[in-house]
Amino acid sequence: MFRKDVKQVDELVLQFLRNSGLETPLLQRRLIAAWETVAGKIVARYTLDKRIYNQTLMVKISSPALRADLSMMKSQLVRNLNEKVGATIINDIKFY
Repeated sequence: MFRKDVKQVDELVLQFLRNSGLETPLLQRRLIAAWETVAGKIVARYTLDKRIYNQTLMVKISSPALRADLSMMKSQLVRNLNEKVGATIINDIKFY
């Protein structure tokens, strides 16, 4: 009477999200939420807007000097954000 194909609840939820097409949007939201943790509270204070478009994180920064500094740290930020989420969600960051 017992089924041999027993799965964990987290596996079932992940499978449901993948089949529904909701996994990527969920991971994108987690990546945007992780910006403050990865970039830091001071950078988050100068961040006005964040969104993902074509695997590029678009971040609006109010300080031109900070924007220039962050541009030099782009590859490190991409790597850290993707690691925080646990998947490759973005390939680039554009600061404007």
